[in-house]
Amino acid sequence: MKALVKTEPGPGHVELIDVLEPSCGDHDVKIEVKFTGICGTDLHVLHDSFKNYPPVILGHEFSGVIAEIGAAVTNISVGDRVAVNPSTAVTCGNCDYCRQGYYMFCPIRRGMGHGVNGAFTKYAVVRDDQVHKLPDDVSLEEAALAEPLACAVQAVEELTDIHLGDTVLLSGPGPIGTLCLLLLAAKGCKVIVAGTTQDRLRLDMAMQLGAALTVDVLQENLQEVIQRETDGRGVDVAMECAGVEASVAACLQAVKRRGRYVQVGILGKEIRLAFDTILYKQLQVVGSLAHSMQTWSRTLQLLRQRRLPLLQTVTHTIPLSQWREGFDICEMKRGLKVLLTYDE
Repeated sequence: MKALVKTEPGPGHVELIDVLEPSCGDHDVKIEVKFTGICGTDLHVLHDSFKNYPPVILGHEFSGVIAEIGAAVTNISVGDRVAVNPSTAVTCGNCDYCRQGYYMFCPIRRGMGHGVNGAFTKYAVVRDDQVHKLPDDVSLEEAALAEPLACAVQAVEELTDIHLGDTVLLSGPGPIGTLCLLLLAAKGCKVIVAGTTQDRLRLDMAMQLGAALTVDVLQENLQEVIQRETDGRGVDVAMECAGVEASVAACLQAVKRRGRYVQVGILGKEIRLAFDTILYKQLQVVGSLAHSMQTWSRTLQLLRQRRLPLLQTVTHTIPLSQWREGFDICEMKRGLKVLLTYDE
């Protein structure tokens, strides 16, 4: 079968090559992959700005159909449609973090798509506890958004108090930022979405998906807009989803005294920061790294309730053989969520 593989360390070195079909152990399930989303992490792996362990198959945001189950598997059946938690591929299961459901901080953790083989291929094998059976009315396209939705759920719902009526600056209208927007809009927040001229398509989509207004920071003075829209107070919450130094600085400047700042975007490098701003404004600052077991439970409930227009965030579905086009769309911001499908 074909797979999109990071073949060796360093920038680049990503190729579509032939690999062996994986075997299924006693506690494993083999999934025929149907849809896999291109994530910012995949781009970081391509550019070698996110830790990875080549040779490794990329891709971790995926859904599929169970093709085979191991001898000891009893909780899932062949033919079941599933979403997958890719982040627990390797964990110890015994440290304090694992026992509390915060597997992201397990000292030996490796996730799919960078630490172990992922889903930009035909078949993926995972442990049976990583899969979640889908209700009949949840599509496989929606299920491929479960993992990025979980990232947004943790950032919006679980790490800080965000309330009905809050004004929120969301900087970075990419896929994760837009999923955060869906949740914030559903909560009744006034959301100001900031991006650059290159984000024009995404900013337009943000208005359709519940933003109160959008700001092109290259055409407008963001801080003047914030002052106008908040009667000079600043926003209650700033969510940095771009992973860009200038965006971090703008969010810290925009948030009110005793406000809340949430870092969601991965910067991938060191930055210069006016760190005293946190002290002088007495800000509550949190970082949001992926998700937890609690987050996954909430995310699955959201999928079942179908209250979010998730499919409206999908702008392209592209064959795996055209992966370069998909990556370019993401890099050049010519779309929002791009899904790849196996076509070999």
